[in-house]
Amino acid sequence: MSTRVDAAGRPLREVVYTALRAELMNGEIRFGQRLTEPKLSARFGISRTPVREALAMLCADGLLERAEFGFSPVRPSLANIRDLYELRLTLELGGMAAVRDNPDRVHDAELLRAQRQRWLALRADPPEQEPGFVVVDEEFHVALLTAAGNAEMVRALVAVNSRIRHVRRYDFMINNRIETTISEHLGILDAVLADDIPAAQRLLHAHIGDSLDVVLERITRAIAAMSMSE
Repeated sequence: MSTRVDAAGRPLREVVYTALRAELMNGEIRFGQRLTEPKLSARFGISRTPVREALAMLCADGLLERAEFGFSPVRPSLANIRDLYELRLTLELGGMAAVRDNPDRVHDAELLRAQRQRWLALRADPPEQEPGFVVVDEEFHVALLTAAGNAEMVRALVAVNSRIRHVRRYDFMINNRIETTISEHLGILDAVLADDIPAAQRLLHAHIGDSLDVVLERITRAIAAMSMSE
């Protein structure tokens, strides 16, 4: 079956997905509001199939959930997000601590140097402000923990990341946040490569804490904006 595309050659499901994701992230679609295939099909002037595919993608992102007679925005749990961030921090700091406390273990310097080159390139040519940058950010943190040599901790981090990805997108929707992230990543890498693990842990703790603060502030504002008026 051929993929349905628009006049610019973009798959129709991507057109719908991109438009709805932006509206969900910006609070334009309120909690309690129902999204249905017929109405969205009429709005975009397309058949229901690409609409159905886009809705499935948004559900996979954790932005929508099935509701009676359609789909509705997921209301994030601030307490659960805090718990998951705490677990994320425990895993990432724990990887560094394992290397610090075990003289037989060292970080994979080759992997870290490759990451440093990647983030230097990003600093030289920062990407546009876009919530999808969360995937690039995740790759850094997974690589950092991978370099510590505990595969089970890495698998746990990947699982945590998948559960907070839909809210971590808020982290990269404010001015200069991507540039700040790039700078902080390079600082962490330089500390680890210099074998200054205590400094690296302090920088990592502050970096993840700042991310949590931004995410919670953005989510709180989004919840207020998306809540249906009485």
